[in-house]
Amino acid sequence: MSESEVTREGVQPKIPGRGALTGARGGRRRRGGEQPVVPDAAFTSYYGKPILNSPVWETPDIPGYFFAGGLAGASSMLALAADVTRRPGLSRVTKAGAVAGLGLSLAGLVHDLGRPGRFLNMLRVIKVTSPMSVGSWLLAGYGPLAAAAAGSAVTGRLPRLGLLATAGSALLGGGVATYTAALVSDTAVPAWHDAYREMPFVFAGSSAASAGGLGLLAGPAAEAGLPRRLAVAGAATEVAATRLLEKRLGMVGEPYSHGRSGRLVKLGEKLLIAGSAAALAGARRPWLGRAGGALLLTASALTRWGVFEAGMASAADPRYTVEPQRARLAAQSPAHAPAESPRSPA
Repeated sequence: MSESEVTREGVQPKIPGRGALTGARGGRRRRGGEQPVVPDAAFTSYYGKPILNSPVWETPDIPGYFFAGGLAGASSMLALAADVTRRPGLSRVTKAGAVAGLGLSLAGLVHDLGRPGRFLNMLRVIKVTSPMSVGSWLLAGYGPLAAAAAGSAVTGRLPRLGLLATAGSALLGGGVATYTAALVSDTAVPAWHDAYREMPFVFAGSSAASAGGLGLLAGPAAEAGLPRRLAVAGAATEVAATRLLEKRLGMVGEPYSHGRSGRLVKLGEKLLIAGSAAALAGARRPWLGRAGGALLLTASALTRWGVFEAGMASAADPRYTVEPQRARLAAQSPAHAPAESPRSPA
């Protein structure tokens, strides 16, 4: 230990350069210019490691998996509505879009897993408390039904079987479009876990907007009324749920409005609004409706990418884990705890 002496300026080391200057980095001075004993608290961890292990998911595989799966599931539901309301052109487009979306979704998932066999391994058991297990079985059941529905619509063969497959794919399509919201909310990532109430509505609205956008972009203009209504309703749901999410989460919701993830989410929101306006104007000018459909598809993809990036950002920053924990501990302090009942006399 180095020697020191007391001077009018405080404790100083006898040997220059050998004393520890506590609080010299970033500490705020107290009254009278006194240097603090310890520096200001910083949100960090041992060896600079994050408190949480970030998910091993990568871009663009998983954001693409989220978007394409949502597009596929909602498109199957729109296809059933098109069959019921006798819109054959829209039915063919949405059924083909569902198969294409499913293919892209599975490609992203398998690429992220590394080997196709790992997806098949998830089908060895079923665990209803695991969103990944439930989602794997949803995809396994949904895929053949969506393919059969699309094949019947394109070839015109086996119409009754095609109708049954359409109904089955629509029934499972709702789960395919939204189960990824439960998947991310079931993690310890703050920006995902704390948003468990609103995340299903964000994903459901995004899926509906993308399916409606596909119908507007590639479907017949004479049959655009149904996808237009679905797209606008989905966009409104997504925007409202995202705004509510940010307000309720407070500080933990910052990644949805700040940084790279915030830019993606906000750009998606702007495109949703612009796409909805163009879709409504497409009732008189079909070319505007197709432009609106393209904007809605792009906006949905940006939303999924932004949600993914927001979760990764919150997992990497210890502040989003530490501050909520401190707030919960403060709420459980003796001042807030219920008084203990007095002991009965012996």
